[in-house]
Amino acid sequence: MNNLQLPQKDMEKEIAQLESFINSDIDARELKRAIAVRMALSGKLYYEISKMLGVSEFFVGYWKKIFKTQGIEGIKLGYKGS
Repeated sequence: MNNLQLPQKDMEKEIAQLESFINSDIDARELKRAIAVRMALSGKLYYEISKMLGVSEFFVGYWKKIFKTQGIEGIKLGYKGS
């Protein structure tokens, strides 16, 4: 098991975290990141996700990796503009 794979129970907790984040009032870019990660964790293939969301497969893998290392805070925007 590599560092990006978790037991089923932990994966369900992560998906629940993402669901809560998605249902909150967030920026569209954060929403797209969260949806991509949720779909990847649920077992969708990167190319399927990229077609559905109009993003690259790299985008999906990148944000999944960030989420795995930093959690929800990692997929939030760092800059909130004025």
